[in-house]
Amino acid sequence: MPAPVDPPRNRLLAALPPEEWARWQPHLEPVAMPLGQVLSESGVAMSHVYFPTTSIVSLLYVMEDGASAEIAVVGNEGIVGVSLFMGGESTPSSSVVQSAGAGLRMPARVLKEEFNRSAAVLHLLLRYTQALITQMAQTAVCNRHHSLDQQLCRWLLLSLDRLESNALVMTQELIANMLGVRREGVTEAALKLQRAGLIDYRRGRITVLDRPGLERRTCECYAVVRKEYQRLLAQRPVP
Repeated sequence: MPAPVDPPRNRLLAALPPEEWARWQPHLEPVAMPLGQVLSESGVAMSHVYFPTTSIVSLLYVMEDGASAEIAVVGNEGIVGVSLFMGGESTPSSSVVQSAGAGLRMPARVLKEEFNRSAAVLHLLLRYTQALITQMAQTAVCNRHHSLDQQLCRWLLLSLDRLESNALVMTQELIANMLGVRREGVTEAALKLQRAGLIDYRRGRITVLDRPGLERRTCECYAVVRKEYQRLLAQRPVP
């Protein structure tokens, strides 16, 4: 059995009541999460759930022709694998590491047992799922009604909220795949933000220089999603 992990760097784990956290610790295994790692595939049940700590995971829908679009991101606020405790076992989407880092994983069997065992765990995971659904819905609205540079600002801010630095290692091609647009569109949007002094982009690395400026430039969608996560997942410290 892996050594206990303490303290939790994942905010969902940090919100667990102390007794649940103590019971979960022996089942949590630290893992590396390299860029591009596929954690789950469409229609395939996961053997483990993942709690990112310093990594970010994209939930992607891939079309038959290979085109893809991001429907949500999961970082140190959440869990990858909600289908397991929601009873569906699998989803049509895939989960892929978009920003390399680390995380913790737990056997799917253990999580399902804990979900059914503890009312506190059940309500916490359901609140997280509600927040995740809000992010998915707002992403659909944003992609339909807002400009590409506003979408890029939203995407950057959501990523920053889940990282410990102001820099992301990300190619334009990967961003284009996430947003479901052409690479040329991402180039144009990134250049607009760079000329405005909001970001510095070079050789696949995006550094945010002016976060308040990004927040002023983005659409309402970012604030809606952030507020819902804060409302539903108020953190309680674990001793």
